[in-house]
Amino acid sequence: MTPSALKSWAEVAPRLIAVAAGRESADLVIRQGIWVNVQSRELLPNHDIAIADGRIAYVGPDARHCTGPETEVIEAAGRYMLPGLCDGHMHIESGMLTPAEFARAVIPHGTTTMFTDPHEIANVLGLAGVKLMHDEALMQPVNIFTQMPSCAPSAPGLETTGFEITPEDVAEAMHWPGIVGLGEMMNFPGVVAGDTKMLAEMAATQAAGKTVGGHYASPDLGPAFHAYAAGGPADDHEGTAESDAMARVRQGMRAMLRLGSAWYDVESQITAVTERGLDPRNFILCTDDCHSGTLVNEGHMNRVVRHAIACGCDPLVALQMATVNTAAHFGLERELGSIAPGRRADVILSSDLRTLPVELVIARGRVVAEAGRITVDCPHLDWPETARASVHLGKTLAPGDFEIAAPEGANHVRAKVIGVVENQAPTKALAADLPVAEGLVEATGEICQIALVERHRGTGGVTNAFVQGFGYEGRMAMASTVAHDSHHMIVVGTDREEMARAANRLGEVGGGVVLFAEGEEKALVELPIAGLMSDDHAETVAAKAEALGAAMQAAGCKLNNAYMQHSLLALVVIPELRISDKGLVDVRTFELVPLIEEVLQ
Repeated sequence: MTPSALKSWAEVAPRLIAVAAGRESADLVIRQGIWVNVQSRELLPNHDIAIADGRIAYVGPDARHCTGPETEVIEAAGRYMLPGLCDGHMHIESGMLTPAEFARAVIPHGTTTMFTDPHEIANVLGLAGVKLMHDEALMQPVNIFTQMPSCAPSAPGLETTGFEITPEDVAEAMHWPGIVGLGEMMNFPGVVAGDTKMLAEMAATQAAGKTVGGHYASPDLGPAFHAYAAGGPADDHEGTAESDAMARVRQGMRAMLRLGSAWYDVESQITAVTERGLDPRNFILCTDDCHSGTLVNEGHMNRVVRHAIACGCDPLVALQMATVNTAAHFGLERELGSIAPGRRADVILSSDLRTLPVELVIARGRVVAEAGRITVDCPHLDWPETARASVHLGKTLAPGDFEIAAPEGANHVRAKVIGVVENQAPTKALAADLPVAEGLVEATGEICQIALVERHRGTGGVTNAFVQGFGYEGRMAMASTVAHDSHHMIVVGTDREEMARAANRLGEVGGGVVLFAEGEEKALVELPIAGLMSDDHAETVAAKAEALGAAMQAAGCKLNNAYMQHSLLALVVIPELRISDKGLVDVRTFELVPLIEEVLQ
């Protein structure tokens, strides 16, 4: 399987040369626009672009010598001609969509290249799931490259996944046509400790001449950070402060600044460029995680570029961070990321560089979206039944499965509590004094119960703990089979009957997100593929997700994009406190810790 309708440079070079020289006619000419040259950081008015066989043949002040009677001509009419936007790090599954439907959602926003890490499906379906994502990605009319997931499980010994990824899996995938590197190396303690499995995965990637993705989710910039940088990761998107971005680029890594649905890490780091004056060529913009509602209602990489500009970044620099910088990082600067001869003809027409309205999108030399509407098909893979039957609870859950027994004789206890931080991936390790009633520890005030329900092997296992920050009120529960990265089921609620009801509902529909309140189902987003994705259109999924958000607000939640916070509560590689099928995990020390700290009389 090869990228859809695209020939290699070697195959088309003779024609590109002939078109540029005027011996042959171009397939398409874009006339008289402002050339946004991200190579030289210039705006060059009154230029033409000539395209042949899906690639750029000529960029100059007059392409009439390339234009014949059969050449299609698009009048730019003084608009900006900029390269298609690239997302340097992202997870398609976070959009609750398949690669085809994700592409369909983002193409009208000007995204023509994505570097994706399908480690969500890797945790559920293993290498076979990665291959399915890879294969559908290659069918699309835009460029979707795949990074082979590196860490499933993300923290060995602290969680159990549906499948594990091995160094042998990584070495095999490096030969697939759409693989561009290794996905984010989340097991940073393993790298720092010299874990042989992690080093073998990175060695296989580097032996293939491909890029190792990074993920250093720790504020410690001392010896541990330097050891991680020495291990080989070439980039990192987990920075949240200016000092993080500066440390990474100084050590030869690319700093990836993310703006996802719930991660707002651009503003706090881009000052390394705008105020400190660091060379911007080693900075890349990305989304990491965007759900369908954000894609449909707000945008994708165009949203990130606009935000970077609003944070004080020069528009041309921001565009470099979303085009040529990204392409260069993955060794593809001669293939994409700029409007220059030989590159894939991925071009956006826009009337304003700051607000960035995406008026026309061309990918591989053909119009794929106009005025916010897609104009091409995004082919679907025939997803097998094995991918649609991934939720195995092993039993019907009962309220008793969500009880937290108190130590004998206790009237009150001090318990660890996961503290949600709005708009950020990290949590806080909190503690609270909680009452005991009839031998059970009870959540009070703003504290809810949280449970992780095993869903890969049907063990019937349930891990219970406490969480604070959602603000839920009344009798309610929300359950999700999207639970980064092990993707068991996370249930958060104020009532154990509602928690059982929500969990069982997801078992019935084969995965998704559901919210119950006062005994009634208030919202449901079905995600039948691996319990992570829907193959419905993005607009349909976004509407259901919007109804879910409204139901969460009606239940008392006031957090921005709280669903993203919910889905990350099992991510045992980001501090400080998380939940897994093995218990409560202190990610500061990477140890399992007891829920009850102290018995209070």
